[in-house]
Amino acid sequence: MQNENIIQLIENLKGRKSYEEKKASKLGFSSLYNYFEDKILKEKQMIEDKKKELDEIKKNNDLKNKENKSCSCC
Repeated sequence: MQNENIIQLIENLKGRKSYEEKKASKLGFSSLYNYFEDKILKEKQMIEDKKKELDEIKKNNDLKNKENKSCSCC
């Protein structure tokens, strides 16, 4: 099953298609579709990793703020 977004992305390359094909073959991908599929997966994974890091930072900041308060009213 092929992803329509990837197919549409490949169709819209126009002049860059040969460049992307060379890049994909240089990186060891058997087709341009596989190259873009991997590229999109990596981008999604990078976004998820950044979200996790931000969540951890927010949790740490919340803990620090709670520890610094001296009274229960604040």
